Amino acid sequence: MSYSQVTRRNLLSSMGSAATLSMPFISGMARAATPRWTARQFHNQPAASPLNEALVKLWDKVAKESDGRLVVTVHPQNNGIAGSDPAALEMLRKGELEFYTLLAGILANVVPAMDIQGMPFAFKRSEQIHKAMDGELGAYLRAECKTKGIYLFPHGLLENGFRDLNTVSRRVREADDMAGLRVRVPDGQIFRDLFTTLGAQPVTLNINKLYDGLKTGEVDAQENPLVICETNKLYEVTKFISTTHHSWSGFNLLGNDDFWNSLPDDIRKIVGRNVAIEVAAQRRVTMALNQALVVKLTGRGMTFDQPDIATFKARLAGGFYPRWKQQVGVKAWTLLEKTSGRIG
Repeated sequence: MSYSQVTRRNLLSSMGSAATLSMPFISGMARAATPRWTARQFHNQPAASPLNEALVKLWDKVAKESDGRLVVTVHPQNNGIAGSDPAALEMLRKGELEFYTLLAGILANVVPAMDIQGMPFAFKRSEQIHKAMDGELGAYLRAECKTKGIYLFPHGLLENGFRDLNTVSRRVREADDMAGLRVRVPDGQIFRDLFTTLGAQPVTLNINKLYDGLKTGEVDAQENPLVICETNKLYEVTKFISTTHHSWSGFNLLGNDDFWNSLPDDIRKIVGRNVAIEVAAQRRVTMALNQALVVKLTGRGMTFDQPDIATFKARLAGGFYPRWKQQVGVKAWTLLEKTSGRIG
């Protein structure tokens, strides 16, 4: 099934049956031709995900349009490497990995300004952050990434969606319900600070440990868009979803800057053109999927609650936003507010 043929129905169906083994996806052109440049693309999601579908389609088109000169294999779940996302990011910076997708909150461990993408309650719609990243804010963040040897692709922000709270046994209807809740968070300081400020106990786990962490009781909850709950089968080990929409998240398409600059101009143009096309398609598919999953996950026995968001925002009204304005920098903050409006 090609990415262009993906619909909400057949993608939802394929997610339930696809194998979870981390195997590279190689195009027919890649197998038939002798490439001049070969590369690997890592990402942290399963094979049956909109992210993997988009990346496979992207690099397949690049291989064909470059007459097989550039061949990139796609490796779901970071090819099973120990250390998951932080380890893959280090590989990218060292030149041991050519292409990668990553959440801003983890990338911010190297490029602090990237945390601006996930600022809590900054956006009401995904299109707002898409516009910001396809404009001045994106240009600024690309320059910041370049200083760390990372190429941040223009028009390369893939959709993940708004993050909701997904719990094993506790219903969360207001901020007070967060007290003492052990919430799994990615390895990023903004996630830890957010949930500490809300009264919870953040626990850092890489995504490859998330399912087991919920199953064994190491954590009581996790926070991610609905598509992550579905593709990682978290509905098997959790029961409640509180639609907090507390922050937006996406997958930034990254390259090792030295490798990128080693490619000839015509190949870089082929890649750039297809990145814009396939990312736009993936955004549409994932936004539709997140909407459809409310019904699907309810059918799986999950209970949805609409919390009192004002109680969450009130907890952040003190020192949280001034602290993070200083952390990401006035420049990034100002550029974001051009699209989002005033934050905090």
